[in-house]
Parts: sequence; C-alpha cells; structure tokens
Amino acid sequence: MKDFPSAAQVALDNPVLRRNMAHATTTIRAKRARAVAELDNWEQLRLAAEAIKDAALHRLDEHLETFEVNATAAGARVHWARDAEEANRIVVELVRAAGATEVVKVKSMATQEIELNEALAAAGIDAWETDLAELIVQLGDDWPSHILVPAIHRNRAEVRDIFLREMARAGRPAPADLTDDPGRLAEAARLHLREKFLRARVAVSGANFAVADTGSLVVVESEGNGRMCLTLPETLISVVGIEKVLPSWRDLEVMLQVLPRSSTGERENPYTSVWTGVSPGDGPQDVHIVLLDNGRTDVLADPDGRSALRCIRCSACLNVCPVYERVGGHAYGSVYPGPIGAVLTPQLRGTTTEFDRSLPYASSLCGACFDVCPVRIDIPSMLVHLRTRVVDEQRRPTAEQVAMTVAGWMFGDHRRLEAAEKAVGVAGKALRSSAFGKKSTLQALPWPATAWSRTRDAPVPPAESFRAWWERTDGGTRE
Repeated sequence: MKDFPSAAQVALDNPVLRRNMAHATTTIRAKRARAVAELDNWEQLRLAAEAIKDAALHRLDEHLETFEVNATAAGARVHWARDAEEANRIVVELVRAAGATEVVKVKSMATQEIELNEALAAAGIDAWETDLAELIVQLGDDWPSHILVPAIHRNRAEVRDIFLREMARAGRPAPADLTDDPGRLAEAARLHLREKFLRARVAVSGANFAVADTGSLVVVESEGNGRMCLTLPETLISVVGIEKVLPSWRDLEVMLQVLPRSSTGERENPYTSVWTGVSPGDGPQDVHIVLLDNGRTDVLADPDGRSALRCIRCSACLNVCPVYERVGGHAYGSVYPGPIGAVLTPQLRGTTTEFDRSLPYASSLCGACFDVCPVRIDIPSMLVHLRTRVVDEQRRPTAEQVAMTVAGWMFGDHRRLEAAEKAVGVAGKALRSSAFGKKSTLQALPWPATAWSRTRDAPVPPAESFRAWWERTDGGTRE
C-alpha cells in the first residue's frame, strides 16, 4: 500500500476484521474503565507516571550509564546498538557463541521493530514466539495488529484452523479433534510450546522497564511463558529500547499500578519478572542486555515529539481510537499501530516514504487517546505537529520565500548590504544616463519580479545610497 488511506480501505472492505476488532476493543475498553474507576487517585498516578518518564528522558544519558554500571556489576554484559542492523548482528553472534540453532522468545516490540526473527532466520537460527497471540501470528505467517493482543484481528475459528494447519510444521501437532473452545486452544499451544521451553538453550526477551539504580530488568506478562523463557535457558539476551530506563526502583511503584490497569484492565499483572544480572545456580548464567537506539535519540532531540518516548506500550490508546477500531493494526504498516504508532513510527523511521508521511493523518483528533494514556502523551497535539512537519518538508519554496531568504542573508551582515547598495547604485546610474534614455521608472523587471512590475512602476534606484552620501559628506556637515 502506498499510504494509510489505501491500506485502511482494504481493511474496511473486510467485514470479518471489522467485527473482530469491534468486539475485542469494546471488551478491553470496558474492562479498563472498571479497573480505573476503582482508584480515587487515578489522575494523580497519571501525573506521577508522566513526571517519572520525563525525569528519565531529561537525563537519559546519565541513567543509561548508571544502568550499565550496575547491570555489569551484577554479572550481565551490556551491549550498545545504534540501529537495527547492529542489534541484530549482536544477537546473532551471541546465539552462535552459545552453540544454539534456535531460541525461544518473550513477546517483544523492540525485536519486532528491528525484525530480529528475520535476521535470525537468515543466519539459520529458528526463533519461536511463546506468547499465545504471537504464536498465532507466527504460525499464520501474519503480522501483529495490536501492541497487547497481536492476534486481535483473529477469531477463535480462525485460530483453530491455523493450529490444525501449521502446528505440525513447527513442532508438536495440534490434536486432530481440536475445537475452537478457548481452553482447548490454550492447551494445544501449551503442549506445543512446552517441548520448546525444555530444550531451548537461549532465550530472547524485551523489557517493560530497566531500573538504573539496580541494573534490573522487568517483564510483565499474563501467561507464564515469559517466566519460562527468563528462567530455563542457559543464555538470556534482552533487547531493550533506551527509553525504557527508569531512574530508581521506587518508580516501579507507580508504573506497576498504571500499566496493568491501562493494558489488560487488571489490578496487577499475573506474572511480574525482575532479574538483575546473574544469580549463581539459579536461572540463566550468561545474561546479555542490548540497549537499542534505532532512531530514539533523534526523537529525543525534538522538543515537540519526544514525549512519544514516554510510551509504556499499554495499548490503551488503540482500544479507544475510532480509526483503529475500524481498520485494525495492519493498516498502519508498522509494528506500532494505532494512535501511538501514528506519532512514533514517523519519528523512528522518518518521513521519507509516502506511507510514513500519511500516518500523522490517521486520526480524527478526537482526543480519546490522551484521556486514557497512563503517562499523559498528548498524541493529538503531536499529530498536528507532525502534520506541520510533513507539509513543511514537502513544500516547494515560492519566489517570495526565496526572495525573503536572500534578503535575510543580505541584511544579516553590513558588508553584504554595502556591496549590494554599491551594485544597485551602479545600475541606477547607468539607467539614468542618456544612453538608456534617462529612465526614471522601471516598467518591467526581470523574472521572477515580472508579475510584480507588470502592474507597478518601480523607481530607478538612486546612483548613491544614503549610507554612501552620509560617509561622503561627514554626516551632512559638508552640505
């Protein structure tokens, strides 16, 4: 698709997708509203979460260095990756060093962003997604359409068909009598994944938060697959966006309240895993952390766009967005769909393609996304900012703008101005001479001033400027 409207039209022509999206987003939206209504201090928590993330971003370099020092002291190895290519190279080399030909993965937006699975496949390494929704997407040769529920666009019947058709190719097959009952589907996935958990020597994860003052990483999830990946393999590689760092351990007190209520509508996550380096005899003994930039410092440099880095990937904005509800996540052409994707993707990838330039317009600017955001990202204002940037980048300068730019350059230095005055004076003197008919007005100026002079008589420039006259007469005292 060349742009968002084209991709959205394809989605709108799919009635099954629209029905699945409407049901899922309505259910999650209502559940979140009930969980938030239980707290009298919800708005104070949002303000606190916003302040914590802003404090982390304003001194991001210091907090990242502190994190590296503390994580290293705890036995982890920290790697820095400027972009997706460097991050993928680091992970591939680490997996090969461990002598492994496959990895199990915890759901991770960062690894999807850099297309790590594709890089591992190119290196002959199998990457198995262990989150149920991610497993559905992977087996279906599909693309995630939601931050929290990647397979939100699929219904139970579609999931059953995918399991029956594809599971055998990737490992333990689905039972022949599999139905679309949620319990049976979950059981088939659990049995399929269990053998992968037990034999895997390397796991790859992301992180919801990185705590600077302890060097800890935090993953929150609902199924227990993350806990299996984080404890069973010998080697653990975590790819973490640099914006995930929090200054201190106490900041988790706020974040672990706003995240589960905003994402799954729960008071707390069923599984919250925290690890700090290596614990002898317990869990992975070879721990690596890849700190990923991949355009984030460019976003940080934009005062009007950097608040997008506050995002804690809760997906609340997706569930209330009337545009996302109708077109789903694939229309956004990125691993980050919905309102946050419309502002984050063009900043991370740039606006060099027509598709990315169209993303800031993928919104009605209703403001619902800001109302539910737990870290108070003003997405509507940022969309307007990005729309302005897109227009400015594509705007062709007019003759007037070129003239004003040249004038600004000339008036910016008195020496350039004096040189211009002398040149104009020479031209004026020539025009006033008998050889040119002693002209006093200019009936036609050369392009691009032709249109202006066609309806105006401009006076011929004086042979001597005021500045030159002032210097010649010592300030007028000689005359």
